[in-house]
Amino acid sequence: MIFTFCAKSDPGRARDNNEDAVAFDDSVRLGVLADGMGGYNAGEIASGMATAFIKSELSRWLAEAGRSASVREIRRAMEICVDNANLSIFNAANSNPHYAGMGTTLVVSVFQDGRLLLGHIGDSRCYRFRGGVLLQITKDHSLLQEQIDAGLLTPAQAALSANKNLVTRALGVEDGVMLELNEHQVEVGDLYLMCSDGLSDMVDDATIAQIIRGEGTLEHRCELMVGAANDNGGRDNITVMVVQVTAESEKRGLISRLLGK
Repeated sequence: MIFTFCAKSDPGRARDNNEDAVAFDDSVRLGVLADGMGGYNAGEIASGMATAFIKSELSRWLAEAGRSASVREIRRAMEICVDNANLSIFNAANSNPHYAGMGTTLVVSVFQDGRLLLGHIGDSRCYRFRGGVLLQITKDHSLLQEQIDAGLLTPAQAALSANKNLVTRALGVEDGVMLELNEHQVEVGDLYLMCSDGLSDMVDDATIAQIIRGEGTLEHRCELMVGAANDNGGRDNITVMVVQVTAESEKRGLISRLLGK
């Protein structure tokens, strides 16, 4: 399988600074996205620390372990890297008054042939587009989601709520955090979308699916999603990362055509 990564981040229409951060290393099939929170631009510090730290540490481990690493080993490596990133942000927040209370959401993905290990904290999301259907494969760690789960709100009511941004779990806020980590089967033709709530709060799933289904490069579709969020008000920073899964033979075929073989 070939995994092609593309990402785009935009401050949106209402904010001057961008507290989202995104990073990927396609050589080890790793993606990381974070949406920071905190005053004095501290959210920007938290999300930047999270993505830089996890990309650096986990990329190094994955490169050394090779693609033969077991699921159990990769899960443990992801948990350790996230724990270390959490402690790093927590300590920075406690050593600088300007950074007090800063934290960040997180989505971290590691792809293997036929498998995705997906970890998340907070309300940044991952969706899978397969067979024309868009499916959210993470569940928000948020007050709204807890109210939906308890039957206090319907998803339609939640979409109109003023409490959208109250997360129940974040990286760097306490000295320990629980990474929700799940395994998903991956098929050729899948497309995975990771995003901050600047996209999911501003653009409905049907519109996101329509953009993904459309023509154009991955970069063009990322730009269209960011543009749709801005057209709807752009009230928050907007970050998207897409990962497209294609067959090995498709890439070899393209190379052969380019070489005239």
